[in-house]
Amino acid sequence: MNDEMDKPIFERSCCPITCSLDLLGDKWTLLVIRDLLLGKKRFQEFLESPEGIATNILSDRLKKIETAGLVFQQTYQQKPIRYEYVLTKKGEDLKPVLQALVKWGKTYYPGTKVFEAVERHSSN
Repeated sequence: MNDEMDKPIFERSCCPITCSLDLLGDKWTLLVIRDLLLGKKRFQEFLESPEGIATNILSDRLKKIETAGLVFQQTYQQKPIRYEYVLTKKGEDLKPVLQALVKWGKTYYPGTKVFEAVERHSSN
Protein backbone atom coordinates (compact mmCIF):
# COMPACT_ATOMS: atom_id res chain seq x y z
CA MET A 1 0.00 0.00 0.00
CA ASN A 2 1.18 3.45 -0.85
CA ASP A 3 0.76 5.65 2.22
CA GLU A 4 0.65 8.80 0.09
CA MET A 5 -2.24 7.41 -1.97
CA ASP A 6 -4.24 6.42 1.13
CA LYS A 7 -4.09 9.80 2.82
CA PRO A 8 -7.23 11.91 2.48
CA ILE A 9 -6.81 15.13 0.54
CA PHE A 10 -8.12 18.16 2.39
CA GLU A 11 -8.71 21.27 0.30
CA ARG A 12 -8.62 23.76 3.19
CA SER A 13 -8.37 21.89 6.49
CA CYS A 14 -9.22 18.56 8.08
CA CYS A 15 -12.32 19.99 9.83
CA PRO A 16 -15.34 17.85 8.87
CA ILE A 17 -17.49 20.96 8.38
CA THR A 18 -14.91 22.45 6.03
CA CYS A 19 -14.62 19.19 4.07
CA SER A 20 -18.42 18.94 3.78
CA LEU A 21 -18.71 22.57 2.66
CA ASP A 22 -16.01 22.06 0.04
CA LEU A 23 -18.44 19.66 -1.65
CA LEU A 24 -21.86 20.95 -0.59
CA GLY A 25 -21.35 24.62 0.26
CA ASP A 26 -22.20 26.32 -3.01
CA LYS A 27 -25.57 27.85 -3.90
CA TRP A 28 -26.88 24.85 -5.87
CA THR A 29 -25.56 21.45 -4.77
CA LEU A 30 -27.88 20.88 -1.80
CA LEU A 31 -30.85 21.97 -3.92
CA VAL A 32 -29.99 19.28 -6.48
CA ILE A 33 -29.70 16.76 -3.61
CA ARG A 34 -33.06 18.02 -2.28
CA ASP A 35 -34.64 17.38 -5.67
CA LEU A 36 -33.11 13.91 -5.85
CA LEU A 37 -34.48 13.12 -2.38
CA LEU A 38 -37.89 14.33 -3.58
CA GLY A 39 -37.76 11.87 -6.47
CA LYS A 40 -36.47 13.92 -9.38
CA LYS A 41 -34.08 11.94 -11.55
CA ARG A 42 -33.87 13.53 -14.97
CA PHE A 43 -32.09 16.65 -16.16
CA GLN A 44 -35.30 18.36 -17.30
CA GLU A 45 -36.94 17.69 -13.92
CA PHE A 46 -34.14 19.54 -12.13
CA LEU A 47 -34.57 22.48 -14.51
CA GLU A 48 -38.25 22.72 -13.53
CA SER A 49 -37.40 23.55 -9.91
CA PRO A 50 -38.48 27.07 -8.93
CA GLU A 51 -34.95 28.31 -8.20
CA GLY A 52 -34.17 28.37 -11.95
CA ILE A 53 -30.74 26.73 -12.16
CA ALA A 54 -28.94 27.31 -15.46
CA THR A 55 -28.23 24.24 -17.60
CA ASN A 56 -24.44 24.67 -17.46
CA ILE A 57 -24.48 24.95 -13.67
CA LEU A 58 -26.78 21.94 -13.34
CA SER A 59 -24.48 19.87 -15.58
CA ASP A 60 -21.50 20.92 -13.50
CA ARG A 61 -23.18 20.08 -10.17
CA LEU A 62 -24.38 16.69 -11.40
CA LYS A 63 -20.84 15.82 -12.54
CA LYS A 64 -19.44 17.09 -9.24
CA ILE A 65 -21.77 14.99 -7.08
CA GLU A 66 -21.29 11.96 -9.31
CA THR A 67 -17.51 12.25 -8.97
CA ALA A 68 -17.97 12.58 -5.19
CA GLY A 69 -19.99 9.34 -5.12
CA LEU A 70 -23.34 10.90 -4.16
CA VAL A 71 -25.15 9.81 -7.33
CA PHE A 72 -24.70 7.51 -10.29
CA GLN A 73 -26.06 7.74 -13.81
CA GLN A 74 -28.32 5.10 -15.24
CA THR A 75 -29.54 4.94 -18.82
CA TYR A 76 -33.28 5.25 -19.33
CA GLN A 77 -33.31 5.80 -23.12
CA GLN A 78 -30.99 4.50 -25.85
CA LYS A 79 -31.70 6.68 -28.91
CA PRO A 80 -30.74 9.34 -28.17
CA ILE A 81 -29.02 8.11 -25.04
CA ARG A 82 -30.42 9.75 -21.95
CA TYR A 83 -29.57 9.31 -18.31
CA GLU A 84 -31.26 9.69 -14.99
CA TYR A 85 -29.52 10.18 -11.69
CA VAL A 86 -29.90 7.96 -8.66
CA LEU A 87 -28.63 8.70 -5.15
CA THR A 88 -26.09 6.33 -3.65
CA LYS A 89 -26.10 5.49 0.05
CA LYS A 90 -23.65 8.36 0.56
CA GLY A 91 -26.14 10.70 -1.13
CA GLU A 92 -29.14 9.27 0.74
CA ASP A 93 -27.26 9.83 4.00
CA LEU A 94 -27.64 13.58 3.42
CA LYS A 95 -31.39 13.29 4.09
CA PRO A 96 -31.14 14.07 7.84
CA VAL A 97 -28.90 17.05 7.02
CA LEU A 98 -31.56 18.48 4.72
CA GLN A 99 -34.29 17.65 7.24
CA ALA A 100 -32.37 19.65 9.85
CA LEU A 101 -32.11 22.59 7.42
CA VAL A 102 -35.86 22.35 6.78
CA LYS A 103 -36.59 22.43 10.50
CA TRP A 104 -34.27 25.38 11.06
CA GLY A 105 -35.57 27.22 7.99
CA LYS A 106 -39.22 26.76 8.95
CA THR A 107 -38.44 28.10 12.43
CA TYR A 108 -36.58 31.21 11.31
CA TYR A 109 -38.22 31.89 7.93
CA PRO A 110 -41.97 31.81 8.57
CA GLY A 111 -44.08 31.27 5.50
CA THR A 112 -41.63 28.94 3.79
CA LYS A 113 -42.96 25.63 2.56
CA VAL A 114 -41.56 22.17 2.00
CA PHE A 115 -41.84 20.93 -1.58
CA GLU A 116 -43.77 17.76 -2.32
CA ALA A 117 -42.15 14.57 -3.56
CA VAL A 118 -42.37 13.83 -7.28
CA GLU A 119 -44.94 11.23 -8.18
CA ARG A 120 -43.69 8.69 -10.70
CA HIS A 121 -45.98 6.83 -13.05
CA SER A 122 -45.13 3.27 -14.05
CA SER A 123 -44.32 4.35 -17.64
CA ASN A 124 -41.52 6.75 -16.48
